[in-house]
Amino acid sequence: MAETQDIFLRAQNRTFGGLSEDLEREWTGPFYFIQAADPQLGLMKAWREGDCDGGGDEWAEEVELTKRAVEATNRLRPRPRFMVLCGDLVHAMPGTPFREDQERDLKMVLKDTDPSIPLVFVSGNHDLGNTPTPATVEQYCRAWGDDYFSFWVGGVLFLVLNSQLYFDSSACPQLREAQESWLDTQLSKKPKHVVVFQHIPLYISKPDEEDDYFNLQREVRQKLIHRFKEAGVTAVFSGHYHRNAGGLHDGLDVVVSSAIGCQLGHDVHGVRVAVVTAERVVHRYYSLERLRTEGMDEDQRTLLRA
Repeated sequence: MAETQDIFLRAQNRTFGGLSEDLEREWTGPFYFIQAADPQLGLMKAWREGDCDGGGDEWAEEVELTKRAVEATNRLRPRPRFMVLCGDLVHAMPGTPFREDQERDLKMVLKDTDPSIPLVFVSGNHDLGNTPTPATVEQYCRAWGDDYFSFWVGGVLFLVLNSQLYFDSSACPQLREAQESWLDTQLSKKPKHVVVFQHIPLYISKPDEEDDYFNLQREVRQKLIHRFKEAGVTAVFSGHYHRNAGGLHDGLDVVVSSAIGCQLGHDVHGVRVAVVTAERVVHRYYSLERLRTEGMDEDQRTLLRA
């Protein structure tokens, strides 16, 4: 395990491209990152067989797709500052068969990420359980790192949230309270941009939509939206939906990205390229093959040269 852990620890040590956190607090010009979601090793066969609760005994397809995502990312020039995976790293819930094997195989694939590209992990409902407990959160943290934290890159503050604590914290209310207190402190800062990563979207298409498995409950959602707008958050990136969705409402960009792994709609397996400029975050979803063979579009490359 020690061989595979080095690539995961760079993000937690808050060192990006060899620069200290203090240096990363300063705006130095446009940069970009890769946002991916839901490799979810084991879901594709389980979904086909209609046994998402008890299935998941094969995951070669997801391993191959994650390899393609890593290869596509490694080919990009200039390099992205980091790659973030927005939850549901594996399909097997905590304490169920195949969990350890899926985590092992995902780490083996991800270790081939170029050493100059830190990996950032976001916890999903399959990583923590639909109703997380202190034990499942602790297990996740041992395997992948903190379930919520912040880091700076190029003058931008990035916040990683444990959205499962907002969806159902009934078995660990103290953990939600701790995240809430921490978030208040983070949102009081005033960087060039604040960008949030979480697994469950605030909403799929509009802020006042009905509650659903794929979004946060309306009361919780509205409070978070208000807090984010008050703090000047630029964008909230998420996954979970296995389709592309979201929208820009009243200045807050809610970005829902489809999956590396199983697709539940008409999108293709892919990742999102997000270019950060002084004024905005310009993002676009690419198929794995398109990104691997052609790279990002010229208009995004132009933004990086501005």
